[in-house]
Amino acid sequence: MIIAMDIGNTNIVFGFLEDNKITGRYRVATKNPRTADEYGLLLRQFLAMSGYRFSDVDDVIIASVVPKALQVLKAAILQYLDIEPIVVGPGIRTGINVRLDEPKTLGADCLVNCVGGYYEYGGPLLIIDFGTATTYNFVTGDATIVCGVISAGIRTQSEALWNSAAQLPEIEIVKPKTILAHNTRDAMQAGAYYSFIGGVEHTIEQFKNEVPDDFRVVATGGLSGLADKGTDMIDIIDPDLLLKGLHYIYNKNC
Repeated sequence: MIIAMDIGNTNIVFGFLEDNKITGRYRVATKNPRTADEYGLLLRQFLAMSGYRFSDVDDVIIASVVPKALQVLKAAILQYLDIEPIVVGPGIRTGINVRLDEPKTLGADCLVNCVGGYYEYGGPLLIIDFGTATTYNFVTGDATIVCGVISAGIRTQSEALWNSAAQLPEIEIVKPKTILAHNTRDAMQAGAYYSFIGGVEHTIEQFKNEVPDDFRVVATGGLSGLADKGTDMIDIIDPDLLLKGLHYIYNKNC
């Protein structure tokens, strides 16, 4: 059994994989500062909830875009599991080519999503990750990442609004029942949601205008379900895409 971890800007996802299946997945907030002991306790609890113990873990693989959290988690894994985790980064084999101007600047999460998407569904694909940022990465039919787009996520946009305007309240990010809002909260929800969906659809349409080949659109990330409710331009929703990508990478390297 291996543990796959995705350390994102908003959440850390712990996935347990055994016999090519995801047997458990858990999510905690990244922003809360934690010690190695706290992460060790969380890991013990999550393992127990899935019927495992520390001794059942054979290996750990991590994708991270938060260096400080990565350092503490690596220390926890060494202390409690006596395992040096595999970290996705330069030199690791992925089975995916990266043809960007600066390949090393591609986020580990984007790379792993592209690995998971290509080896699960083939190519060409446009992979959209709905998280703190909304990222778009295009993978060709011969397993090559050739371009990408980065924009603010819907929650990030909304937080900027209510943090910048003193009289605007914090809102829940949901699909509103109607765009015909009659109060401030509903107006903010409608504005956030429909401007977000419009941006997603326009971005996909622009890819279709500029890419000569037909492609499928795969969505992942914590807010992918919210996006799927408002558009028919997404072909596949796979919230476990990154965990699957980590598993593929692990098998290529171990």
